[in-house]
Amino acid sequence: MKSMFSILFSLKKERTIEQTVHEIQQGNKILHNQLIQQYKPFIAKTVSNVCKRFIHEGDDELSIGLIAFNEAIEKYAPHKGGSFISFAELLIKRRLIDYIRKEAKEKNIILHTNEDEENLAQTYLDTKLSMDEFYKQVEQEHRREEIIHYQQVLKEFGIHFHDLIEQSPKHKDARINAINVAKLLVEDEEMLEWLFRKKQLPIKQLQNIAEVSRKTIERNRKYIIAVAIILAGDYVYLKDYIKGVLPS
Repeated sequence: MKSMFSILFSLKKERTIEQTVHEIQQGNKILHNQLIQQYKPFIAKTVSNVCKRFIHEGDDELSIGLIAFNEAIEKYAPHKGGSFISFAELLIKRRLIDYIRKEAKEKNIILHTNEDEENLAQTYLDTKLSMDEFYKQVEQEHRREEIIHYQQVLKEFGIHFHDLIEQSPKHKDARINAINVAKLLVEDEEMLEWLFRKKQLPIKQLQNIAEVSRKTIERNRKYIIAVAIILAGDYVYLKDYIKGVLPS
């Protein structure tokens, strides 16, 4: 009877994908190959969703996806928040978008060299308009993916978008000061690690280096955390919003 309960309740705890990635980053090549093979269907599905078509084994787009997934393994940092899968998906989509843009430009050049001169201008204009529309759609999708990933990380800190709307500094100077505090936090590895591990601001340390009062930091706590997450993460579009607040 005792041995039966040992079998039932002493099962080995499964390794999370984040733990697997960490071991790979430490040099475990066997796990590296296993993880890529295991998640090949996920990679193919992500690529297919971006390309809006079925992806075959020999397609260049799948190779781009595999390279991006491998890049995600190398670059993933759990202390920056978010799951590995959401980070990998974001990176795959970003690399595919870059690839599609490059291919489209090259194909347009090849096409245009064989066009009749009187039709060339109209053909180029039609193609450019369609590509511009495609880029807009791609950027909208990319921005949406970033926001979804960002929301997931914010939830780990118990923060929601409506909190930021209600509690963000109302005056521009106050917002700039809060962003500067967040920048100081991100530039300090120990404080950044504390932030993502404890899910709290290291207020005492910030107070010492930021030259602002504890009361100011506490009042803008959620806003500072939200900005720090963006600055520390791989958020291309969201970082542009922060640049728009800072003076040029």
